[in-house]
This record gives sequence, structure tokens and C-alpha cells, in this order.
Amino acid sequence: MALAPKFAGQAYSAHPVALTIFHRDLDYVCPFSAKMFNTLYGSILPTLRQKYPSKVQFLFRQQIQPWHPSSTLVHEAGAAVLRLAPDKFWPFSAALFEKQQDFFDVNVVQESRNDTYKRLAKIAGSVGVEEGKVYELLRVAAEPGEGGSLNVGNMVTDDVKMMVKV
Repeated sequence: MALAPKFAGQAYSAHPVALTIFHRDLDYVCPFSAKMFNTLYGSILPTLRQKYPSKVQFLFRQQIQPWHPSSTLVHEAGAAVLRLAPDKFWPFSAALFEKQQDFFDVNVVQESRNDTYKRLAKIAGSVGVEEGKVYELLRVAAEPGEGGSLNVGNMVTDDVKMMVKV
């Protein structure tokens, strides 16, 4: 299955058209996803890039798992990075998986959604994406939207909807 052009940063490849495409659905707050990602990013993908630079592509499909309440928030951060700096998506993902436990239930239950977004923006900043711009895309306004709407979402809500529907 192809990626929408706006999500091209989710493809790990030295060549835009590969003969073989692997897909992996990963959730930033799933311990099993972290194990898979770390193995792929740390050893398998660099080897594939070196040995088969124009033949293999790997797609990271963001898989929100609703039984992990912060899953949507962390994947929104991934969408913000894709929008601002697609080339930083994989390094951001590696940094987020390193700090995965910071976003487990017990570590987010007492903070506001926007405070969680601030921490996620800081991680994006650590890999060279503008922290302030990431937060601006993630921040949820405290006032009603157009026409009095109370379910306003944030500036990457539509991107996440598209990812979920694919």
C-alpha cells in the first residue's frame, strides 16, 4: 500500500521507488513496538540501505492503539514532525521510543494534554525540529472553535484521521 505524499517521511529508503516494500505498524507506547523499532532502526535498516540501496523500502505505519490512552497524543507528535520536517521522522521516532516509558499511563495521567504535547515538542526539538512550531501544531485551544464547537482538535487532527483510515 502506497503512502500519501504528505506522509512520505514514514518511508525509510535511499531510493523512492523500491522493488520490495515492507510495512510495519508501530505504536510509540507499545513495548513490543519499541523492541521491533529498535532492532529495525539500529541494525536491519542500515544494513538494507548499505546492501540494497535501490531495492528495499520500509514503511513505518503509525498505529494508534486505543488501550494506550496517550497513543493518540504521541502519534499526533509524529504527524507534526512529518509536516514540518519529514526527514526527521525516523530520528524523532528513535528519540520517542527511547523515552517511551515517559508516556505510559502512570506518567501522563496527572498532566494536561497540552503539557504532554510540550514534552513531545521538546523531543522533536532534540532531533532538530523547531520545538515551538511542533507545539503550535499540537496545542489544543482552551476556547470554543468556529460556531461554538467544543471538539476542536489540533492542527494535525486531520492528518491523524487520514492515517487511521488508511
